[in-house]
Parts: sequence; structure tokens; C-alpha cells
Amino acid sequence: MEVNHEMFLNFTARCMAFFLVLFAASSASFVSAQAFETLANEVVLMDADTGAVLFEKNADVPMAPASMSKLMTVFIVFERLRDGRLSLDDTFRISENAWRKGGAKSGSSTMFLEPGKRVRIEDLIRGIIVQSGNDACIVIAEGISGSEEAFADEMTKRAHQLGLENSTFKNATGWPHSDHKMSPKDLATLAKLTIEQFPEYYHYYSERSFIYNGIKQNNRNPLIFKKMGSDGLKTGHTQESGYGLTGSATRGDRRLIVVVNGLQSKKERAREPERLLEWGFREFGNYPLLSAGEIIKEASVWLGTEPMVSLIIENDLNLTLHKKARREMKVVVSYRSPIPAPVKKGDRVATLTISAPGEKTVKVPLLAAADVERLGLVGRVISAFKHILWGSSG
Repeated sequence: MEVNHEMFLNFTARCMAFFLVLFAASSASFVSAQAFETLANEVVLMDADTGAVLFEKNADVPMAPASMSKLMTVFIVFERLRDGRLSLDDTFRISENAWRKGGAKSGSSTMFLEPGKRVRIEDLIRGIIVQSGNDACIVIAEGISGSEEAFADEMTKRAHQLGLENSTFKNATGWPHSDHKMSPKDLATLAKLTIEQFPEYYHYYSERSFIYNGIKQNNRNPLIFKKMGSDGLKTGHTQESGYGLTGSATRGDRRLIVVVNGLQSKKERAREPERLLEWGFREFGNYPLLSAGEIIKEASVWLGTEPMVSLIIENDLNLTLHKKARREMKVVVSYRSPIPAPVKKGDRVATLTISAPGEKTVKVPLLAAADVERLGLVGRVISAFKHILWGSSG
């Protein structure tokens, strides 16, 4: 028999009876959020801590990411720095191909590298991030994989391993190609992974300018020049994609990530992500609900050596809530009662369900906190007899 056990949690102490809008526990979960008007064709506004999506527009549609796809190029470099396959002082040779395809002659974004010379990995990173250098991307691609085509294949493979299923790369730069695509959700997730996994390298994304070969170029990300806590990440623009930006900002102990694309001008690109970030910080907050390992309930066990087993939650449970919402959430524990022995520690034996009218219901597994062995034959007979006489489940 399955029963529901409603939990009357102390929401005054825990989360002040706010209405559940978004939820995440170790992985992203999307629940409907309030509408927001924006000129961008594609948008994702994500809480970096919980992974909750506060607002989305065409979030899973593959689009032309332009230079925002350089986030993946840099991610692969950061991974090699972390595992020791590269160091910041290593150098790569600048090929004629990189100079012609990505240099000043191409009329594209460039670091102004010179063919035949060698350049440090750290300079290439800064050239990609700050100057959006296509030549630097091609040098990286050829240095790591032998060719830009092979590197693009590696980018796609690694992206899919990271869960970026709507991402396909045909080059290292974001140069227009009909099959070179990323979704806004993938870009936001990649930004989140970059921030989480590479704190020692993420600071490059906040650099406002970089001088190489005697030429100073400013970062094209307008957010980092505003007093709003922004520290990254990358802009993009082609005729197909319009103006786009993947950005991040902090406010107190919160961090939000924003992706916009399909805008018509640099002015719109400077304004729209700022509006979205300000709205997200103003309207939403993060609230802890339960801690990993916390006992949620004691459940009875049928024919076990112990009459009860504790039910615990595996991961911290945090909620991203709309600050002005007032309706109460509902939390229910469901399981087959009594739970039949034997029970192994870590078994998923119950479900914690969080719901609210009009919102997506979230279900979280609850685990057995300890082993409970099955009674021997005599014990089972006695227990069954007691159950017949008095209804005891032990």
C-alpha cells in the first residue's frame, strides 16, 4: 500500500512560505517563470548556483552562435591546462593558414598574429577572450588537433559529453557555417561549467583590454564596463546571428548567467542582457530547504530486524523562488508502507514531491539511511501473528 505523508515544514524559518517557482538539487530543473519582454530572439536567464532557468525564449533551438562558440574553444584549452597537457608558457606556431583565415587580411576579428612566429598559450587565451581573435582560435585548433576541422570535431564530441546536445561545431571561431550551431541553453550551461570548473582561469573573461604586437584592443563585452557585478563572458555577431552575448554577473552571494542573441545593434546588446540580469536579481532569490543527509521521516519496515528506517535526502535541496510570490508550496513524502525488508543503505525507497498550483511538480528520491535485515523464520512468524492480532507492522 502506498501512502502520502504531507510534511508541514516550518516555512517561516526555512523559506517564509514563498511560492515555488524554480527548483534545483544538484542538477538543473526548469519550472515556468513570469513573462519578460525582450527584443532578443533567443534568451536564457539562469541561476548559476541552482541551475534553475528564470526566463527562456527559444532556449533549446540550435542557432548561429557566432563568436560565442569560442567559449567551447577556450573550455578545451582550460581542460588541458588543468590536467597538465598544456601550460600557460607553452607556445604554438602561427601558420600561414591561421594568418590568412583569421588575421587582418580576412577582415575579421583578429589578434594581429604574424605567420611563422610562436605565441604563448596565455596570450592566445587573452587574444580569444578579449580580442575575439579568429587567428588565435585557429592557432589553438592546429596546435591541439593538427587542423581546425579535427579540432571542431573534438569540440562537438566534448560538448555532447558535457550534455550540450544541441551544439555542433564546424570551426573553432564561430565563422558562419550552416551546420555550426549552439542553443542558448547550451551556451548558458557551458558558461556555468566554465565558472565552476576553472576558477583559476575565469578571470581572463573580465579583462577589459589586451595589448599584443603593440596593438591595444578593448573587450567587446559591454557588461564588464558597467557597475553591475559582471565579470564575463563573450559577445558574438554575424549577419545571420545578429548581435549576441553570453554574460554573467554577481550580486551578493548570487550569480546569474544570461544568453541573448538575434539583437539588431550593439546598443541593444548592451541594454537587453543588463535588463534581464537586473530583473533576475530583483525578482528572485535562492533559499535552502533541506541539507544532504538530513532525516526527512522515519518509515516503518515490514518483517525487519528494526521496526523503522530513516529516510534521508542525498543532496542539498535549494529553491530559487520569486520574491513576491505568496502562495504556499506543498511537500509530500510517498512510499510503500510498510517498507518490506531487507532494506539496504542507499536504496531509493520513497519520493519527496514538491508542488504548487499551476507549477511543474518536482520529485526527489529519498534514500534508506541504514541497512535493515529481514527477520528469520521464527521472527517473521511472530511478526505476522502480531500483525493479524493487533495490526502491528513490525
